Amino acid sequence: MDARQLRYFLAVVDEGGINRAAETLLIAQPSLSQSIAALERELGVPLFHRVGRRLVLSDAGRTLIGPARVVLRDLEDAKASVEALKGLRSGRVDLITMPSPGIEPLTTILTSFSHTYPSVIINAEAAFTPDEVLHAVRTGICEVGILGSPEEVRAAELDVVALESQPLILISGPNADTPDRPEIRRSELSGFRLIVSQRGSLMRTLVDEVLASGVEATIVAEVAHRTSIMPMVLSGFGQAVMPSSWAPSARQAGARVHRIIPESYLHVAAVSRRTHLTPPACTLMDEARRYAARTPAAWEVPPGVTPRSRSRSQ
Repeated sequence: MDARQLRYFLAVVDEGGINRAAETLLIAQPSLSQSIAALERELGVPLFHRVGRRLVLSDAGRTLIGPARVVLRDLEDAKASVEALKGLRSGRVDLITMPSPGIEPLTTILTSFSHTYPSVIINAEAAFTPDEVLHAVRTGICEVGILGSPEEVRAAELDVVALESQPLILISGPNADTPDRPEIRRSELSGFRLIVSQRGSLMRTLVDEVLASGVEATIVAEVAHRTSIMPMVLSGFGQAVMPSSWAPSARQAGARVHRIIPESYLHVAAVSRRTHLTPPACTLMDEARRYAARTPAAWEVPPGVTPRSRSRSQ
């Protein structure tokens, strides 16, 4: 078994088949098939079941995915360590983030990280649920995850850094008829046209609770991609409930921002494996810990609310 075989195996897993994996790897399809067959012979077990023209992972194949990713990342770690001695400080960090934490605190963390590793490439994958982030980190698909959850994040086998708790806010267009004060009560959302995210998100849960309480607001759009929401709000199409990480860019764009009371909070955390991290990934988690220990920004803590204590890790 060698690194090339493991890399080919993971390409087939990630691309969903031999043909697409061969295109990604820029090799001939027969060569890739022969390499996978040779790996199966060496291991003495099939890694895939051939179902018609499709490949389906066997139990052995599923078991190999995590260790294979760790081996390849360790090889990259060794190469990066040698290059660091030459002053290159190069490498790559694979991370996965949910949309709102991907605005903040990720931007601030990466900006600080870049001062130490200016040449490291950040490969940021997208996820829409906490489970997607945790799965990617547990299986080794990504080294670091940034997620937001209605509850404080707990994962005993992972390193968890609680970063902050973001209150939910209402974002409205510049000409919207909203109260001339920094907060708005849920009952005051009556008559509003609301742009919502997919079911299961904290933002959608708040809107569903408002509607269930008898407030006569109207859902005018369900939008999976959060980046589409701000232009809709600014155009006057509707208003949106979002985490407070969106507040600075919303105000800069001319939108009006109100804290929604009673408050709901999105608990944001960084997660990683406890071992087998590359040096850049370790530094990124250290930056996350420094971010968690800092003084909260003004937009994080609504007037009259005392910030809750943050544990650095769980």
